[in-house]
Amino acid sequence: MLSNEEFVIQSLDIHLFFLRIMKEHAFFLEGGFTPVNSDLARQADTFKKKYEALLTEAVTLTGGCISPGVASSGEVVTDFTLNAERATEFYTGISIDTNITRAELSLTKRVTQLNLQTLVQRVADLNQRAIAVTQSLINFKTIVLDSILACKMFTFNYPLLIDHIRREAILFVELLTRLQNRVMVDIIGFAVEQESFWNRIMAEHAKFIRGLLDPTEEVLFQTANNFGKEFDLLTAEAMALHSQINLFPQVTQKSLKETIGIRDFKRQGTEGILACRIRSIILPLLADHTLREANHYLRLLRIFSMSA
Repeated sequence: MLSNEEFVIQSLDIHLFFLRIMKEHAFFLEGGFTPVNSDLARQADTFKKKYEALLTEAVTLTGGCISPGVASSGEVVTDFTLNAERATEFYTGISIDTNITRAELSLTKRVTQLNLQTLVQRVADLNQRAIAVTQSLINFKTIVLDSILACKMFTFNYPLLIDHIRREAILFVELLTRLQNRVMVDIIGFAVEQESFWNRIMAEHAKFIRGLLDPTEEVLFQTANNFGKEFDLLTAEAMALHSQINLFPQVTQKSLKETIGIRDFKRQGTEGILACRIRSIILPLLADHTLREANHYLRLLRIFSMSA
């Protein structure tokens, strides 16, 4: 069973990553709807604002500190996040609360003692509210995806992208539910689960990038295509670990190496998009979003490699 300190730290670490991811999912949904679905765009904007409020609360609860591993990972914010938000707000006209990003950029590595008596209940309440909002967002994404697949709606987001962000929301709820129940996870079992999940996410990121690049960006297209194929293979290998756990060290090292590669590719891509050097229909914030997810996965893989 998790101690109070483990519960608080792990909860806040997860929130600093996932609440931003969720609010950006809502943003991408909002930006992808056509005028005929302006009501859905308004619903997505409401979700975005709810997540901004939750993320602001999470940042406040950290007391200006952050776990060292999370701080150094680049999963909360990157050097590009603030400029990516500004550029994306300019391109879309959809408001983004950049004050949250500024607050996160000023977070320091946790060096002070937490006031656990005060924080435990407040964090538990935050967890429960985040679960409730995210369950509603999952339902919203499901309705949108089902409508698209039934040809009852058009959006500029790929159907796979909506399915992709729906799976990420489901994972967030699962992780928070475990924390609420104070479940101490088995590290190897958790690693197999996470590697299966995030290798698939990395594969899909590569395919989204490939599909959103301008046709003239042939070199970048091929690089993204190759990453997609490599992570498809790694996803299959990670899923096979359920019956071949002896291969865990090997698969983890391969996943680590390939994720470093796609992280570097995404970092260069984000920088290139912000500098107007890459032709694409990729929003700067989407590029930074996928970079942060790669950074998050890398942090996990480095932990898993020590258990291999």
